[in-house]
Parts: sequence; C-alpha cells; structure tokens
Amino acid sequence: MTDGSREPHHGTQLVTDAPEAATAQVATPPEPSAQRPRHAPWTLQRKLIVTVVSITSFILVLVGVATSAILGAVVEDGLTSELREQTQSTASHARTYLIAGMSAEDILAKQPMRPGTLLVVQTLPAAATAAYVGEDGSIVALTDEQLAQLVATVPREGPLIVTIDEVGTFRVDGEWIGESFIVVGLSRDKVANTIAQMLTAIGLLTAGGLVLLATATAWTIRAGLAPLRAVADTAARVSTQRLDQGEVSIAERVPAAQADPRTEVGRVGEALNSLLDHVDESLTVRQRNEERMRAFVADASHELRTPLASIRGYSELSLRALGRDHAPATIENTQTSLERIQAQSLRMTSLVEDLLLLARLDEGQELVFGTVDLTRLVIDAVGDARPTGPRHRWVLDVGDEPVLVAGDAGRLHQVAANLLANARTHTPEGTTVTVSVAREGAKAVLRVHDDGPGIDPAITDELFERFSRADRSRARQTGGTGLGLSIARAIVDAHRGTLTVTSSPGDTLFEVRLPARPSDPAA
Repeated sequence: MTDGSREPHHGTQLVTDAPEAATAQVATPPEPSAQRPRHAPWTLQRKLIVTVVSITSFILVLVGVATSAILGAVVEDGLTSELREQTQSTASHARTYLIAGMSAEDILAKQPMRPGTLLVVQTLPAAATAAYVGEDGSIVALTDEQLAQLVATVPREGPLIVTIDEVGTFRVDGEWIGESFIVVGLSRDKVANTIAQMLTAIGLLTAGGLVLLATATAWTIRAGLAPLRAVADTAARVSTQRLDQGEVSIAERVPAAQADPRTEVGRVGEALNSLLDHVDESLTVRQRNEERMRAFVADASHELRTPLASIRGYSELSLRALGRDHAPATIENTQTSLERIQAQSLRMTSLVEDLLLLARLDEGQELVFGTVDLTRLVIDAVGDARPTGPRHRWVLDVGDEPVLVAGDAGRLHQVAANLLANARTHTPEGTTVTVSVAREGAKAVLRVHDDGPGIDPAITDELFERFSRADRSRARQTGGTGLGLSIARAIVDAHRGTLTVTSSPGDTLFEVRLPARPSDPAA
C-alpha cells in the first residue's frame, strides 16, 4: 500500500480558493455612507449590557473551543492507544490464519472483535481483502471500490484517519507479519458522538449562562443607574420651573436614597442637591435684594421728592414776590426761600454722595491712606455727637497711648459718626452710649455700646446690607435710607477690617477691628 496524492491536491485547492473569495469581497461595492440609516444613540444601560455580554460571550466561546480541542485530543489519544493494543493483539493471533491464506472476513469470524473494528489483510502476491464488524456484531466485507479507496489512503506507517464511503471514519494502523501486511482500524463514531455531545452541552450551558448573565447584568446596571435617572428626572422637573421672575423656591431634590455619597453615582445626586440648595439660596437673596431695591427706590424717591418740592415751592414764591415789588419784607422772604432751597439742595447732595461713595468703594476707589490716630478720631466723633443727642448719656473710654491704624482719616471718621448716629437715632432718650478704643494684639478695636432696647433679631443678619432699615417707616427721624451701616461696613472692608454686631435687650455692641500700626510712627 502506498501514500496517495490527495493531500497535495487538497493544498492546491485551498490556495486557489482564497483569491476567489478575496475577489468576491472586492467586487461587492460598499454601501454609500449617505444611504445608511441613522440609528438612535444607544443608552448607557444598553452599551454596558452589550459590552459585558459580548466580552463574556467571546471568553466563553474561547473556553468552549479550547475545552473541546483538549478533550477531543484526549479522546483521540485514548482511541490511538486502544488501536495500537488492538493491532498488536490481532497481529499476534493472526499469524496462523495468514499462513493458512485466510481472508480478512475469515479472520474476523475466527477471532471475534468489538463492533466497529476494521481489518485489512494482504499476503503477497495475493490481492488484499478487507472486512469490518458491524454494530450488531455481523461481519461485512468491503466492496472492491471501498477497498480501493482504503488502499489508496493507507500508508505503510500509521496511525491516521481514513474515511470509507457508506461505512464511516476509522483510525487505522498497520503492521507487517512476515510477507503479509495487516491493517487494523477502530471506528471513530463514538469519538465523534462524544465530541458532539460535549459541544452541545457546552453550547447549551454557554447560551444559558449568557441569558442569565444578561438578565443579572441588566438588573444590576438598572439598579446602579437608578440614582442617575433620579438626577435626570429632578433636573427635568427643575427645568420646567420659571426662575426668571417673582418669588421662586426650588423644592425639587434628588431623594436621599438616590444621593448616597458612598457611591459614585450617588455623589452626582448629592452634588445636584447641593447645587439646587445654592441656587435656591441665591434666588432667595435675589428676591430679598429686589424687595430692598424697591424699598430703596421708594425711600430715595421720597427723600428726593420732599426737597425738590420745597425747592420748587420756594423758587415760585420768590419769583412771584420779586414780580410784585421790591419791598424790604419781600426781600426778606426771598432770602428765607433761598436759604430753604439751599438746605434742601444740600440734603439731596448728601444722599447722592452716599450712593456715589458706595459705588466707588465697590470699585476700590475713594480712599487715601495715611497714619490715623483712632483715639483722637473717636474723641472728635463723640464731641460732634453730643450736641445732636443732648438727652443721651455719652461715655468715652480711651487710653493715654494713641492707637494708630493705616487708613483714610475722613472715611474712618465717617464710620464712627455713622455708628454714633445709629445709636442716637434708634435708642430712646436717656440711653447710655459708651465708646471705647483699645489695642488687642495686632488689631485696633473700636466699640460702640448702648443699653437701649436692642435690635430686632429678624433684621440682625441683614443689618449691614444696603437699603436695610430697622424702621420701615419713612420718617426722617427714624427711617432713613438704610445706607449708613452699609457705608460703614464698606469702608471697614476696604481697610481690611471687620464690623460686627451683637444685640440683646439692654446690650447692643458694634465692634470695628482694624489692622493696627506700631505705636511709634517711625517704626
């Protein structure tokens, strides 16, 4: 028996098929990108599920293929070992039968073998004979065509796999016995069935595992992205609210269960809640500022309307008087009118200057720095306040050593004057106002204390804000425009200091802290 020429033919076939496949692929033009339908973008949940399932499927397929290949090789090795043992056993028992010139069919009949065993015998110069044992134990001789097909593919050395038409696939091995040559083969049907069952089991387990994995992954991802959906729903509800006008309050928040800062997605919910809190606070401040602005416009209009009306009235009176005669009484009335016009003009000028001062302080202007003796400044301020509040008791508590600061003397005097005017205006007669100056470490401290009724707690937090007034009336004695303390705070802030207040019935204290300079100006 000689080696056939089918292997080269198969190799040649594989080589010629490749260009044809490549040509077929090249010949098919790709679909133009303009004609491709645009699909909706995938959600994050779908992307995660598809990615996880795809990667896991690829890994399971690789594991299945590797497992099948390893187990198939193990089964094939077992079949090869069994074939070698069967070949040696058959060769040892077939010597006598070969000497007698028996055919393969006769040998199988004399020496029973398991179903699926193939035997080929050739004793030169006689022709070869072949037969196999069927599944039912019967012995079936091969036809001449089947024998020719077998002889053409069986080499001198084995083992190898051969396929016989209408019979099956066998793993065969040959051995010489003197002048005779026998070939023993074992059917690969059991091996193929084992591999097929194994692949089926792996496929079913893989499919079931992927379904279970996809379900578990979908549930896990859906549960994990629940806080993100809650964030999106909250943001969508907030986006439908009108926030551009009127009194607005954002009550929407991400539920606490979906804003757990211990998880990554929960931190997004917590961050959105914090953002909504800040926005809500900003809207509240905006609304409060709008209300104060409206109140300020009303106050400013009232304050300006009164002097303007006075100026208009006195000017008309003067013009009428001058138009009638030039008597001494008329001249005296005209002088009085002009004095009133001047007083009202000064009042308007003061209000406008206060507004201009606040604007310039916001821009970092209007300050001329120098060395200021805070003690002397307070003494002068109390001296100016006493005539305007003769029914108040003024107490001055200062040391012998000067307390020096770096600042604008005029503006710091304005701070002290505003604080003293505030104490005089908003406390009843007989109130004791104590003013003290001291040096505490690197700070110069100015305190204005009174034992009046105190400040309403409802306005304590907004006392230094612009247009804020303790008395909502527009009385000149108590209402004011609400700019005095805001100007004082702005001046102190411009000097890198602090202005604070603490108040309770019978105990109100305003405290100014400024960076102090050394006692010796030369230092």
